Formats: sequence, structure tokens, C-alpha cells
Amino acid sequence: MIASASAPLVLLAAYLLGSVPFAILISRALRLPDPRSFGSGNPGATNVLRTGNRLAAVLTLLGDAGKGAAAVLLCRALAESLSLNPSLPAWAGAAAFAGHLYPVFLRFQGGKGVATFLGTLLALVPVVGVATCLLWLVVAALFRYSSVASIFCALSASLALWRIDSPAGSALAVALMSAFLLWRHRRNIVQLLSGTESKIGQRASSGASDATPSGNAPPG
Repeated sequence: MIASASAPLVLLAAYLLGSVPFAILISRALRLPDPRSFGSGNPGATNVLRTGNRLAAVLTLLGDAGKGAAAVLLCRALAESLSLNPSLPAWAGAAAFAGHLYPVFLRFQGGKGVATFLGTLLALVPVVGVATCLLWLVVAALFRYSSVASIFCALSASLALWRIDSPAGSALAVALMSAFLLWRHRRNIVQLLSGTESKIGQRASSGASDATPSGNAPPG
């Protein structure tokens, strides 16, 4: 009874953790513009990088990835002590991912979730997580588009989890996150096809008028 009652609370806590807007908090701490006011308008590391401040982008990336990893690792510790479903850590990561996409603290207007997705994978299945991160880096280096790298990662990670021996339900959780990543990048796909997608590191123009979502997908 205790275990069954604990699962929803764990998922709610993971969602709230995922809702923490590191892009905005770090930008405020470093006195940078609100990432929602320029570029793609998304609170993620790639959009923060458009300010030209690499430290802020790296800290945002670590914070967003850390949310997913922390949700998985903390839930795994609880699952072992409370005899919870072994797939619950994957769903906790998915809940943190959902919190980043639809954060309660930002009126459910969040980022694309790539960094949180990668952090979840690193904690859930380290081999797949490392391989996916390396794939992102390689594709990003070749094409210079964060969105292209993110789409490749979403597809490859989902396929990898179905191929390996993982707790029942974990592969489904990753597949759902992958599907949401593709959905959140639908505008980027259109822009890639039309040749209007911006590249990694492209500086944002000053002014709030640049907040229209015409930029690259943030890795967070």
C-alpha cells in the first residue's frame, strides 16, 4: 500500500524538479537577457548561447541535464528501498522531462527538453546515454544544427532502448520522450526544409522582436 501510494508522489516531485527553469535563473544571476525574449524564445542552453555567454550556456546545459539524471537516480534509490516498480525511475525521468517542456513555474511554456532527455538517459542506461551524447556532438559538429542532432538522438535512443534488456516500461518511457522531442521540433523541421533554420552559436539580434520562434532548438 505504501509503495503504491508513493509512486504518484515520486512522479510529482520529479515533474516539479523538471519545472525548475535553469536557463532563466542562470541568465538572471549573470545579468543576461531573459532567453524567452530573443532567438527561438525557448528557455534552453542553445538559446542562452545566443547571448555569446558560453558559461551561462554550459551552466544551463548542466542544470537541465541534471534535472533528468537526479530524478532517475533519486527515484531508483527510493524504488529499491520501497520495492517500487523497477521501471519507475524511467518514468521519473520522463516526468522531469515533461516538467521542462511544460513547467508549472512558467505557465507551462518550457524548452525542447533535449538536455533533460540526455541527462535521463545517462542516469537510466549509461551506455546508451553516453552513445547518444556522442551522437549529438558528432551530428552537431557535422551539420551545425542543434535541431538535426536532437532529432537523430531522439530516434536512435528510442531504438536502442527497445533493443537492450531494460526493465519493462523503461523503453516505453524513452519512446514517449523521443516522440515529444520530435513534436517539439516540428517547427525546426519546417525551417530546415525551407533553409531558414539558424545554426549553433548564431548570435541573437538585440531587441524583443527577435523572440519569434525562428531559431534553433535548444538542447534543454
